[in-house]
Amino acid sequence: MAEAAGGQPALLADRLGFTWPTGHRALNHCSFSIPRPGLWMLVGGNGCGKSTLLRLIAGLLEPSEGQLQRPLKPALVFQNPDHQLLLPSCGSDIELSLPSHLPSSERLERVTHALQQVGLGGFRQRPIHSLSGGQKQRLAIAGALASDAQLLLLDEPTALLDETSQQEVINLIHQLCHRGEQPITALWITHRLEELNWCDGAALMERGSIGPWQAGTTLQNQLRPLATRKG
Repeated sequence: MAEAAGGQPALLADRLGFTWPTGHRALNHCSFSIPRPGLWMLVGGNGCGKSTLLRLIAGLLEPSEGQLQRPLKPALVFQNPDHQLLLPSCGSDIELSLPSHLPSSERLERVTHALQQVGLGGFRQRPIHSLSGGQKQRLAIAGALASDAQLLLLDEPTALLDETSQQEVINLIHQLCHRGEQPITALWITHRLEELNWCDGAALMERGSIGPWQAGTTLQNQLRPLATRKG
C-alpha cells in the first residue's frame, strides 16, 4: 500500500502492549500502520482490545510497552454521542473544541463551517435535545472537525442508530475521507459486517493483536459464515 504524503504513515503502532491494573492484558504486541487518508475498519469480538486501542491512540491511556506515532491530531467519537455533547446548543457545544484565543468572528466562522461539513448547516442555535440520534452523532463529528483533528477514532458510531441514520453517518465519514481537499483519516470499529463495504481496508483484531489489512469485502466473506453459525 502507498503511504501518506512524504512517506509517513497516518498512524504507526509498534508492538503496543497495555495491561489494566486488574492484570488483564488488553493489547499484546499490537503492530499496524494506517498508510494514508481513508476509512479503515477494525472488526473483533468483545474484549479483543479494540476500544482500549482507540483510547491509547486518542491519548486517554498510555501504553505499557511499545511505541505509537501519531503525526495527525486524533479525536475520539463515542458510540453514544450523549456522552460527549455537553452544552445546550449545537453551536455552543462545538465552541468547546475551539482554541480559546480565537476572536468571536473566527469562532462563528469555524462553527458554521463545521456544521456545514456534517450536513447540519443552520443548526448553530438548535437545542441539542431536539436532535435525532443520527444528528447528535454528526454533531459530535463536527466538534472533532472543528478541533482540527485529522484522525477520527470512531468506536461503533452507528450501534445506537436506526438504519437511515446509520447510512447517513457512514456516508458522511466516507465523503470526508475521500474529499478532494484535506481528506481525513478515520479508524472505525464495527460489529456490522455490511459496513465493511465502505472501507479502504479492514483488519481483524483478536486477543489484543491486529491482522493484516485486506479488502473489506474479503474480510466480510471470511467472517460471515462464522457470524451465521453463532446466530
